[in-house]
Amino acid sequence: MVLDWKTLHELIGLEPEQDVVSTYSGVESLTGAGADEISFLGNSRYESQLATTRAGVVLVPNDRYQAPEGTRLIVVENPSLAFGRVIEFFGAGADRVRPGISDHASVAEGVEIGPGVEIGPGVVLEEDCVIGEGSKISSGCLLGQGVRVGEGCLFYPGVIVREGCVIGDRVILQPGCVIGADGFGYEFVDGVHQKVAQVGTVEIGDDVEVGANVCIDRARFGKTVIGRGTKIDNLVQVAHNVEVGEHCLLVGQCGIAGSAKLGNYVTIAAQSGVAGHLEISDRVILAGQSGAAKNLREPGIYLGSPARPAKQERQNKATLARLPRLREEVTELKKKLEVLMAECEFPAESGES
Repeated sequence: MVLDWKTLHELIGLEPEQDVVSTYSGVESLTGAGADEISFLGNSRYESQLATTRAGVVLVPNDRYQAPEGTRLIVVENPSLAFGRVIEFFGAGADRVRPGISDHASVAEGVEIGPGVEIGPGVVLEEDCVIGEGSKISSGCLLGQGVRVGEGCLFYPGVIVREGCVIGDRVILQPGCVIGADGFGYEFVDGVHQKVAQVGTVEIGDDVEVGANVCIDRARFGKTVIGRGTKIDNLVQVAHNVEVGEHCLLVGQCGIAGSAKLGNYVTIAAQSGVAGHLEISDRVILAGQSGAAKNLREPGIYLGSPARPAKQERQNKATLARLPRLREEVTELKKKLEVLMAECEFPAESGES
């Protein structure tokens, strides 16, 4: 697959300012690219790499940059975004839908498969599944009874979607993620942890992407919800009956405990956690390795465990860092005070009233 000069500009939303007879075969970093490859400069700290690159084309954010001989520069407003479109062009082979059902797939009775769908080898579709038009279910996936999958979805190998779950349009599920496993529910009775039935479902909105090995548990009853446009990184845990709003970001190794409710445009950074039954307001950012132990009702950045507004937590940490020195100062003052008291001649107390 090759990309010519004119098509490259169309791909990134520009009109070519000159006619260039050249084609490009792929994408690479500034340091690794060759003359037939495309790269980008998304951060000024890598400007030194631009000076020595051998790339055929580099996407840059403005016209102040100079390129080595043989390298053409294209100015775009957002090089990273534009470069992403180029990557999609060259990477389309792996994600391209090749309509058809593999002879090695297991398709139960009552399954509805829309036009232009690809069902890979080793896929298991249980009774009454519905797969929307143009979706791709890659090898080794399992969709339980009554699962609904929208249009234009992409399920990578090894995805499991258990019974009754509903997946919207254009949803991407990365390898190994599990949608609709039982929620972690037990009652301690007579010295034994007895399992509580988890009979709800999971509902995932349009344009959601779920990372590799993510677990989104089914509700005890009702549904666990992931809102439209939300993106979930690898190794994230979303517990039963959680409601995640629209366009949220859940970053690697974070966890959302049962029945917590997140608003829209919430970011939960890496290795952070939200305790159960809490409400997190729209546009809250919970910084890395922080823990929300109470409702966060005001937009803003929160730090620490328990999480506090960023300004307050930074002040607390700065004060904590000064404690050793403050302790030394108090000790010195105490010694001085003892010396002063010893130098003063106070009459001994007689004990008489």
